[in-house]
Amino acid sequence: MRLDNDTLRVEVGAETKLRVPLHHLTSVVTFGYVMLSAPLIHRLAQEAITLTLLDNNGRFKARLEGPQSGNILLRREQHRRAGDLAYCLESARACIAGKLKNGRQVLLRAAREAKAAEERCKLEIVAANLATSLRALPQAECLDAVRGVEGDAARRYFSCVNLLIRPDLREVFRFDDRNRRPPRDRLNALLSFLYTLWTSDCRAACEAAGLDPQLGFLHAVRPGRPALALDLVEEFRPFADRLAFSLINRKQIGPADFVEREGGSVLLGRRCATHGCGGFSGAQTGNVDSCLV
Repeated sequence: MRLDNDTLRVEVGAETKLRVPLHHLTSVVTFGYVMLSAPLIHRLAQEAITLTLLDNNGRFKARLEGPQSGNILLRREQHRRAGDLAYCLESARACIAGKLKNGRQVLLRAAREAKAAEERCKLEIVAANLATSLRALPQAECLDAVRGVEGDAARRYFSCVNLLIRPDLREVFRFDDRNRRPPRDRLNALLSFLYTLWTSDCRAACEAAGLDPQLGFLHAVRPGRPALALDLVEEFRPFADRLAFSLINRKQIGPADFVEREGGSVLLGRRCATHGCGGFSGAQTGNVDSCLV
């Protein structure tokens, strides 16, 4: 990746694969071992465009960003609110309510498009269960109760995920449960990758607003954990799910785009042997088979 005037240029070998004007970017996420020029790194920092480095497995490695934005008064108020249990509970309810509403819409849309009456019925039942969980949220009187409502709803939601995949691809993308670190099937690998990208965007948004991404209200605070970004990403997880199902159902991502390792782990992408870049080939950009960056 290089800086070309006010444009980010992506090269594979001697061939330019992609050009993106810098003013169109809010963040850059590299997947695998991507070489970056020093002028580009300096310019990204200057323009407050966050650079995030992920390894070949999609795990977070490092982040480069410019000077801290926002003001100390905002962050001080955030830290004060983090000690207010009533505020934490209200914020946690809001995050999970957004997640349940969006997840319910994913299921209802799938039910409308389902061709089999049995599948349509099951999707509608699970959507109704999510509505019940939504009504139970205001009665959750502590954070653990909110997490319990979310956990039960997530279990119901993922129980019908296979119905969101076209019948001829269900065996290839069979989903039994949500697993990670490492993911043990293709759909989990894709979901984990999309969640990582979305979390990176939420963290960048927190930092752009001057908030501390490490201090959240729903997720427990741990060293190195972007708790506030994880709080915010909960509402967007169903959107990542819809993207994953669309990519699979449209056959934009197929079995050849995954690598199965010894021990049962599954990774997104296949080696770019033809390019010799050591990364993984990804989804097409237009008619160009590009490396994920």
